[in-house]
Amino acid sequence: MRRRRTRLLAALLAVTAAAGCAAGPSVRPALVENDGKTATPGPAKTPGVPLPPLGEPQSPTLKWADCDDDTRQRIGTPGVPDGLHFTCARVTAPLDAPGEPRRSLVRLLALKVGTGPVPLVVVNDVDGDPGTVYAARLAATLPPAFLEKFSLIGLDRRGTGLSGAAQCVPADIRHDLIDADPAQGGLGDVLDAARKAGQQCAIELDDSQTALDSWRGAGDLDELRKQLGADRLNALGHGDGSKVLAEYAVRYPGQVGRMVLDGVPDPGADTAAVLDAVAAGAQSTLDAFAADCAARRCALGDPKAALTALTDQLRSTPPTGGDGTAFGPGVAMFAVYTGLAQRSRWPELADAITAARAGNTGPLAVFAAPVLQDSRAQPSRIDATIATRCNDSQTRLSADQLDQVVAGMRGKYPQFGAVVAQQLAWCGPWPVRTEPLPAPGAPGAPPILVAATATDPVTPGVGSTRAADQMPSAVTITWQGAGHGALGASPCVTDAARAFLVDGKIPADGTLCPA
Repeated sequence: MRRRRTRLLAALLAVTAAAGCAAGPSVRPALVENDGKTATPGPAKTPGVPLPPLGEPQSPTLKWADCDDDTRQRIGTPGVPDGLHFTCARVTAPLDAPGEPRRSLVRLLALKVGTGPVPLVVVNDVDGDPGTVYAARLAATLPPAFLEKFSLIGLDRRGTGLSGAAQCVPADIRHDLIDADPAQGGLGDVLDAARKAGQQCAIELDDSQTALDSWRGAGDLDELRKQLGADRLNALGHGDGSKVLAEYAVRYPGQVGRMVLDGVPDPGADTAAVLDAVAAGAQSTLDAFAADCAARRCALGDPKAALTALTDQLRSTPPTGGDGTAFGPGVAMFAVYTGLAQRSRWPELADAITAARAGNTGPLAVFAAPVLQDSRAQPSRIDATIATRCNDSQTRLSADQLDQVVAGMRGKYPQFGAVVAQQLAWCGPWPVRTEPLPAPGAPGAPPILVAATATDPVTPGVGSTRAADQMPSAVTITWQGAGHGALGASPCVTDAARAFLVDGKIPADGTLCPA
């Protein structure tokens, strides 16, 4: 990203989906059995715009260059198969800072994998793997036939990964931003850390501080579409990457191709209410994690009792890592929350909690490392997360209001109330969004598939339901499982997404897939 006074320069088809379902009005959703059969589906929505055909690009302008070695280094172990080949390109887009002319530019990193003639753009959570890494890992899970139909195009969102990472939060402050004690105290320390982070980000980011948001991220996708030479944007969004695609559909309904939204955040303007539902989803996911642990007869035993004992233990004698940072109860529960979102890592998470109870916090600290550690190749994810989510919101609470909220959420959600509520403190000192929030809806867009997960700690079902309800052409399919991401985790949802993207088959709205 090029700024005036700063250094900011520097599944799918295994599709993962998440959160919430929206069943058709007064019609019982179809239930998809494991064999893929459905029981008397209700009538599907009949949007006025048909699903567009897949088209090949014409006159692309992006210059792709080999980036195999760099990509594999960024991914690390276990890595990806040798048969996959990665190329990268730089996408230029206007910075479009509020109140500024469109003269400054951002330079975004895109990655291409697969030989298919049709580009399928992949957009991930802002606090997850950068889009290029996410696309590379996703490609490793896909059948060769899919990558002969599509080329996955992963994009590092502005301010993330190697797209001018927003490395503006002081290293010693990142720890304090995620260290709200799950059982006691207000959010004063987190708010103090957020003030220091906001002050430094205002200096470092300059014009781009308020230009890191989902609306401008949607504009970046349209620039990518043009430079790919595509008439329409075919895309998969995961988590709040789906929010970017939803806002793309609002801004550019005529350019929407085939889109799968893998869990959509609640579009509500009251961030405190939205996060309350997120904390509820996290608690329910912990219950699912406990059931999974019991089914596997893991050594952890009762996860809730183990976590209570662990936080008491860390509160009295917090260990210190090699960088001198204390690993207290707040950071520990943040690490657990992060692990719950990654269902494939649940066995690893259970072992990590067991090890921490025995005095070895190293394995659990791995789950918090993407926030606490920072380098050019792997920037800390919290900087861009704070910038994007605070710019996407108009909610700002006083210190007293924050303490009231965290007290209420602790009472309802003992393990994760404080972990989630502290996100409100991050935005306290951030500039308040002066632009109106994007209008919901996307009228004029073709059918958009919203994949949802019943129990999701990041994009809970109730929020995705609201988002889908506001999109006239949305068609929902819900996995009755747990975790952040259904497409890859649920064969039923994954097959429906494949049929939608490849064959143009639209499932019955409100279809359910069993856990």
